[in-house]
Order: sequence, then C-alpha cells, then structure tokens
Amino acid sequence: MRRLRLVAAVCTSLSIAPAPAIAAGSYTTEKVAIQVETVASGLEHPWGIEVLPDGAYLVTERPGRLRLVKNGEVSKPVGGLPKIAVGGQGGLLDVALADDFEESGTVFFTYSEPGRGGTGTALAKAKLVRNGLEASLENVEVIFSMDRKTRRGQHFGSRIAIAEDGSIFFTIGDRGNGKRAQDMMDHAGAVLRINADGSIPKDNPYADGNSVLPELWSKGHRNPQGIDFDRKTNTLYAVEHGARGGDEINQPEPAKNYGWPVISYGRHYSGAKIGVGTKAAGYEQPLFYWDPSIAPGGMAVYRGEMFPEWDGDFLVTALKDRMLVRLDRNASGEIVGEERLLQGEYGRMRDVKAAPDGSLLVLTDEPDGVILRITRQ
Repeated sequence: MRRLRLVAAVCTSLSIAPAPAIAAGSYTTEKVAIQVETVASGLEHPWGIEVLPDGAYLVTERPGRLRLVKNGEVSKPVGGLPKIAVGGQGGLLDVALADDFEESGTVFFTYSEPGRGGTGTALAKAKLVRNGLEASLENVEVIFSMDRKTRRGQHFGSRIAIAEDGSIFFTIGDRGNGKRAQDMMDHAGAVLRINADGSIPKDNPYADGNSVLPELWSKGHRNPQGIDFDRKTNTLYAVEHGARGGDEINQPEPAKNYGWPVISYGRHYSGAKIGVGTKAAGYEQPLFYWDPSIAPGGMAVYRGEMFPEWDGDFLVTALKDRMLVRLDRNASGEIVGEERLLQGEYGRMRDVKAAPDGSLLVLTDEPDGVILRITRQ
C-alpha cells in the first residue's frame, strides 16, 4: 500500500459551450492526447451505463428512470421497473448486462427498495425488450433484497461486476451506520456474491451460512460505489468513499475485512479520530488512499485497445473534485503514479466505462447530466 500526494492535472482545456450542449475539447495528458465530446445530454443524475451490442447505451437515472440512448437521442423511460424508493442517495443505481445478453436480453440492476423499516439495496434481473428506442423490462425478478432496511438515506453502494463464471459481485455501503460494516449477520458495508438466479455459489467463503450470511464475500467497507474486474488477471478491485479523507482502492478477497470503521486513513466529519487509527491486526490495508477525499464514484480497470499507454491502469471518477483520475500501474500491478484529468471542466463525474472500441464513457452527476466520450486525438 502506498499513499501518493496530489499530482497536478496535466490538461490544457479549450473553451466549452454552456450546458447542455458542451463542445468537444482537446486535452494533453501525460501519455496521450485525448478528445472529449458530449454524445448525449438532458439526463437527470445519470448513475450507471452499459453499451448494447448495436452501439446504443443503457443508462440509469437516480430518480428512478432507465433510458436508451442512441445517436444522441434519449428515449422515453423504459417501462417495467419495480417500485423504487427515491431520496437522499437512493434511487435507481447500477446496471449490467448478462454475458449472454445478445441471446437472452438479460440485464441486472441495483436500486433502493422500499420495505419494512425503510429502504435497502436490492438487485434485480429482467429481460430488455426493444423496438428501436422503445423498450420495456419483462420478467422482472428480485434476486437479492437487503435483509435489514433503515430510514437513513445514504450509503446504498452500489455497483455490479459480473465474473467469468457468471456469478454477480455487488456492493452495499454501511447505510450510514459504521457498526453494521463489522456485523457478519448484516449485508451492510460489504461486497456480496450470488449466482444469476439468486442462489449462493458453493465456493463462497461463508456458503454454509454458519453464523455468517452466505452472500458475504468481504466486509468492512464504508460505501463502495465502484467495482470492476481486471479481465487480464481476473482480479476484483473496488473503490469506496471515506469520511473526511480515507477514500480507498481495495482488492476485495474472500472472507477478508477491510477495516471500516475500526481503521481508516480519514477522520470523521467532526474532525474526530476514527477507530484505533490506520492499522490493526486482522484488517486489510488499502492498495491506495486519498486524503483529502476526492469522493470517488465508479471505476474501470482499463484493458482497451484505444489507449495502450493506459493498459492496466485504474480509472476513477470523482464527484467532489469533478474529475477523472488515472492511477498508473506498473507491470507488477503496483500503483506508481496519479494523474488528474479534466478537473473542473465537466462537473461531478459519476461513472466511467470502457466501451468495446476502447473509448471511455463518463457520466456527469448533474441535474442536466451528460454522457461524455473520450477518444484518442
């Protein structure tokens, strides 16, 4: 684990037209010149994005709407979503395509689900049925529902990463109560893993359910809102919000505990110390942390063809600091540098996704949010 101080942004911006129509911009980064263009606008707090086989985008909006976007045109809301509790940080969250999407049309999505005691994170699957930009969800099935709901409106997580074997990893925050992240009979503050039908994989670390919830993969997470597999090494990585400092990159491994709120590299918003400090026996150290906080959103491990200079690097969106962060990794996978891109140019950045052609798609978390496409200049 290494802590790297802030590195100055290496970017030269061009003039940008007023929202919603943001003009293309050219930027020089440490390793490559890039072009940024707005491919769609008018989205309300977009949260997650996927690229469909025909090049259309499937985008979630936190206020509880799912949209199709193609050639810059944004569809009417996709029908068929379950009841969603919208408020605070809750709403419609991430979306992911099943590996066999072209045949099955299956999508997975997370959202804040209303229920007894308040709301909690849920994971559902459905079949996307399309006719151009007209679409609906059919056969909606909730395959996971958080066990203990609460009226607090923060820290739902929640990102999805689908493993090579088809099992589904997803994240849930501590729901604003740090103690829950250390309770092994609580879904909060965890990375979880289930099969696509909602059953428990037999090789989960607690599959027998003996005094530990069988869905749990790792615990001690505060609010992970980014998760992705490195497809070259099949390694899972996650990024999570700290409090006042202590945002972390972690490598969630089975049955390991990542410390929140016993250890942290940040402090409470009041300035008070968190837990016992930065290290303690039985708790994992982050691969990287930020202090002060950048408020990280989504993340991607880049393995695309368009930017070979960035091969294997972590790309992380930032909300508070309104930027895209590239964490440079060497051949051994160690983080050896940080570059801050597009800082302050496009607003709060919520999610980043590598498209099939290697370009990057970035969502801005604004009332009039946009989809940015980053290509090689």
